[in-house]
Amino acid sequence: MSVQPIRLFGDPVLRSVAEPVTVFDKELHNLVADLMETMTKAPGGGLAAPQIGVQLRVFTYDDGEGNRGHLINPDLSLTQEEQEEFEGCLSFPDVFYAVKRAYGVVARGQDMHGDAIEVKGTGYLARALQHETDHLDGVLFIDRLDDEARKLAMREIRQSEWFGVEPPAIKVSPHPMLGNRF
Repeated sequence: MSVQPIRLFGDPVLRSVAEPVTVFDKELHNLVADLMETMTKAPGGGLAAPQIGVQLRVFTYDDGEGNRGHLINPDLSLTQEEQEEFEGCLSFPDVFYAVKRAYGVVARGQDMHGDAIEVKGTGYLARALQHETDHLDGVLFIDRLDDEARKLAMREIRQSEWFGVEPPAIKVSPHPMLGNRF
């Protein structure tokens, strides 16, 4: 397990829809461990597999209050009540804008062993679960901004030091993956 480079805005992998996980094996366990270690090192409130270049429906989360974990193939049920809070993203260093999201979430999916799990959250945890699920669908937090805020965000992003930096090279293993998509 190791800390992986986080893909930055502009990398096309962040706009792609991730594939469902169908194989629950050691490679998946390693992916979850890499996500958790990378999220912790960053630090962040969540990290989705596409943010480290893996197109699978997997993410980790940490609400800063002891609720940490991972979710695979998530499906969300949202409350009608909404919240609007500042939100950032590890793929957008030092960029924060107010985003409107559901106040509460029930997230259903699987753990790394394929067992069904349910995560309930409000406030920050609900925000993290929604944000990371968006990543799996190729949706970024700036997509949820109104037109004026999105224009301001894009101006800020284009002026940032990290914008336009070449994405990390992807190393391809010479070993067959036996049908696994990692």
